[in-house]
Amino acid sequence: MRGHTVRFGTASWTDPTIIKGGVFYPAGVTTPEDRLRYYASRFSLVEVDSTYYALPARRVAELWVERTPAHFTFDVKAHALMTGQPSEVQRLPKSFRDALPDALADKTRIYGKDLPDELLDELWRSFLEALAPLQGSGKLGSILLQYPRWFMPGDASKAAILDAQQRLEDLVCAVEFRSARWFDARHADDTIRFLEEHELPFVIVDEPQGLASSVPPITAVTSSALAIFRMHGRRADAWERKGVSTVERYRYLYDPDELLEWVPRIQSVASRVREAHVLMNNCYANYGTTNALEIAALVRSAYSE
Repeated sequence: MRGHTVRFGTASWTDPTIIKGGVFYPAGVTTPEDRLRYYASRFSLVEVDSTYYALPARRVAELWVERTPAHFTFDVKAHALMTGQPSEVQRLPKSFRDALPDALADKTRIYGKDLPDELLDELWRSFLEALAPLQGSGKLGSILLQYPRWFMPGDASKAAILDAQQRLEDLVCAVEFRSARWFDARHADDTIRFLEEHELPFVIVDEPQGLASSVPPITAVTSSALAIFRMHGRRADAWERKGVSTVERYRYLYDPDELLEWVPRIQSVASRVREAHVLMNNCYANYGTTNALEIAALVRSAYSE
C-alpha cells in the first residue's frame, strides 16, 4: 500500500471451532497440510498460538515453510514460561521434565522464575532452534511477547522485557501488555518512550474497555520496522470473568462499522512502518477469518480512493 506492506490474518488456523466441516475450510480440506495450504491461499499472515502452550518442534516449522508460499509470514507467540506465565509440566518435552528438580517435577504448573538458570537458558535455546527454519526462509515475522495482567510497570518488568529481547537475538519481538496500569496517567508516556528507545514494536489492541485489564486502543508506533494490531473482540461480560473458556472470551463478530473505525488508524500506522500486521484474535468458528477478509477489503478500498 503506497510503499508499505499491510498483512491481514487470524490468530489461529486450527482452532476446533474453525476446522469443523463447512465453517471455513471447504469439503475435503481435512488434513493439517491441506488446511494450512488453503488458509495461506486466502491470507498472507497467521499467528501461531500453540507455541504459548507447548515448545515448538523444528520439524513442524519445516513443514510450515514447505506448505506456504514464499510471501507468507508467521508471527509466533512466545512460550508461557518466557513471559512470566505458568506452564503445565506435562506439556513440556520429556527431556525437559526429566531435568526438573524434584520440587518442580511434582507440581502441576510451574513458572519460569522457578527454573534453574541452566534450564531457563535451555528453554530459550530450544525455542530459537525450533523456529530456525522459519527465520531462514524469511517467513518469521515476529515473536509476540504477551505479558500477563499481573505484569506491572516498573524497573523489574522493563528488565524482563529487555532480557527477552536479548535472548531472542536478532529476531523482531513485539510487546503486548494486559494491564491498564501501563497506560494510566502516571505511566503511559514512560511506557511508550521505553519501547521507542529499544525499538520494540508495540502491539496495538482492540478489546473491551472499562476493566482493570483494559489496555486502551492507543495507536503508538514504537519501531520503524513493524507494528501489530491484535483485535480481541469486545465481549466485556466475559473478558475478566473466571471460568470462561478461551473460545467464549473471544467469541465476537465485529460489525462493519466497528471495523471501519480502525481503517484510518491502520493507514496512519502503516505509513510510518515498513510492515503492519493486522490479526483478528476473535477466533471462534469463522468469525476471525470473516472479519479479516472484511477489514482487508475496507483498507484496500480506502487506499484506492
